[in-house]
Amino acid sequence: MITTDICIIGAGPVGLFAIFEAGLLKMRCHLVDYLPQVGGQLSEIYPKKPIYDIPGYPIVGAQELVDNLMEQAKPFDPTFTLGERVEEIEKQEDGSFILTTHLDTKIHAKVIAIAGGLGCFEPRKPAIENLADYEKNGVEYMVLDPEKYRNKKIVIAGGGDSALDWTMFLADVAAELTMVHRGEMFRGAPDSVDKVKQLAADGKIKLELNSNITGLHGDGKLESVTITNNDGTAKDIPCDYYLALFGLSPKLGPIANWGLNIEKNAINVDTRDYSTNVKGIYAIGDINNYEGKLKLILCGFHEAAIMCHSASELILGKKPTLKYTTVNGVNSF
Repeated sequence: MITTDICIIGAGPVGLFAIFEAGLLKMRCHLVDYLPQVGGQLSEIYPKKPIYDIPGYPIVGAQELVDNLMEQAKPFDPTFTLGERVEEIEKQEDGSFILTTHLDTKIHAKVIAIAGGLGCFEPRKPAIENLADYEKNGVEYMVLDPEKYRNKKIVIAGGGDSALDWTMFLADVAAELTMVHRGEMFRGAPDSVDKVKQLAADGKIKLELNSNITGLHGDGKLESVTITNNDGTAKDIPCDYYLALFGLSPKLGPIANWGLNIEKNAINVDTRDYSTNVKGIYAIGDINNYEGKLKLILCGFHEAAIMCHSASELILGKKPTLKYTTVNGVNSF
């Protein structure tokens, strides 16, 4: 079992900054996120997006901000469970918590900070009749380990940045790669679109436009898919993996079952310390709700700092003394 002072649910920018604030107060953090990498929406949906409202930075790239937050947190040795979703929380007699993920990873924490952004991101799934039969047996919605697809036959469906980026990357990994898109216009970066089309022109991938995956076939595991063109013609092609990269949709998910006061798909908090109605559980960032709430990263940073001082009092049993980094610097564990 993993043990920690604060378990932070959500590894987006607010969750990452909370590591730093907790570290200054000598508290260790373990982060859990359903996405396969840190950064939350910034890394998964728009890593190249410029951000203009971070103090001291007239402009900063989304992924650059995530990288900087990780560097800032580095002295405090955070640990991570990525690609897993917290399903259950059990409060212990001593006031601590045991969290269990959907893959049965268990974490014992003295305090929980929910920094889940807009909630738990769940994949948008295509409307294919027998889709569930092949989930974990060839159908996947995100790439956790690219090496898994080495020398395999892959079909990628989607028209956004994620589908385009993984098509470019896996073109040199897979034995065969076919990209399927329902239209002719892509939603991703123009440069990525040009590169994918060039890969197709060079014969390194197959590009099926104006088409959809309409059927999955195989005995116990995926062996082929049916591609149907908008003109009605269809064909089957052999396939080891079907990556349905249609993006992610935010939902509260299991958070809705943890006994928290929820309003408009957000968690109500006390603005004195961003605590919830359950002692020892806090909510910071876009996941929380209070009068005058602004869903801005910089507001989440403020909430993380206040939360950590309150959590420190619970964990250490005394009110922490505010120490300025300009005087004391940053001392690692």
